[in-house]
Amino acid sequence: MGVSNTVKYAYIVARVRAMKSKLIPREMYPKFLNMEIPEITRFIEESGYKKDVDELGKKYKGTDLIEHALNQNLALTYRKLIEVSQDEANLLITEYLRSWDIWNIKTILRGKFSGASEEEILEDIVSGGQLRYRDMTEIVKVGTVEGVIAAFAKTPYYPALTGYKGNLAETENALDLMYYSNLIEAVTATGNKLFLKFLKTEIDLRNLKMLFRMKRAGMDREEIIKLLIPGGMELKNTDLARLASLPVGEFVRALEEYSYWKAISDISGELTSLINIEMRLDKYGLTYASRISFYYPLSILPILDYIISKKIEVDNIRMIVRGKETALPDDIIKAHLVM
Repeated sequence: MGVSNTVKYAYIVARVRAMKSKLIPREMYPKFLNMEIPEITRFIEESGYKKDVDELGKKYKGTDLIEHALNQNLALTYRKLIEVSQDEANLLITEYLRSWDIWNIKTILRGKFSGASEEEILEDIVSGGQLRYRDMTEIVKVGTVEGVIAAFAKTPYYPALTGYKGNLAETENALDLMYYSNLIEAVTATGNKLFLKFLKTEIDLRNLKMLFRMKRAGMDREEIIKLLIPGGMELKNTDLARLASLPVGEFVRALEEYSYWKAISDISGELTSLINIEMRLDKYGLTYASRISFYYPLSILPILDYIISKKIEVDNIRMIVRGKETALPDDIIKAHLVM
């Protein structure tokens, strides 16, 4: 990375470091397990979520309040990153955060497909991308999946939606393929090799999760390949095709060839539970982002590290609160946390 780019990143990285210092320490999550939901609400209100809890407390209570406060805070945090960044950093952050547009489109489509209420759908909306919350609240009012797709006609995501023929999984996959294809193209155009390496590693981790899920579901090779994203760092198209065709036991043994194996090396070939595997891969991703951002402190990497860390904070709090609400045992809640 050239000197001029290094200077350009200095301001946004300084802002991000200040924001990251306010994240909830990881050692707090086990302590949350010993708290009741009102106590957790008070704690997060006293940390970085006060404005969100105070504002939404007029409309929501209990777990609903926490859910909406977490989502609003996450969205506003990501929008702030876009607002305080410039030039290449602004472009890369904006393109990366389009993943939340994909998330929201999927959430609305799934909600309509399953007959969920408008409120249930909106509870899972995080307007951290380019689609505005007020626009999505209008789209949620549309009665059918086909109507929702038509409502996205003027967005860049419409081409991935036009092939819908009643199979939601295919449409979701088309959205994912479009997102990563466009992102790789945007990053490649900037020549930012650090981001490209990070992105390709993220694609590998996503594909590994998908492979485990599909193996567990007993899907055949052709079905699995359609759901995988090309462009990974270690898992090239030939690797993905080979892994997709292997029986479960051979598939797990084949993973020993890749660097990600060390994160999941003591798993069972039976795949009795995917939770542990997925949490370990998420932890690998978090550790990887933190490590490479340390080596390149004046680059896009500390920003990406913060984006991931913030999402994991929100996911962990949400898991603890949901688990407590449904009286899940602490050990099961803890198994779902990325720490």
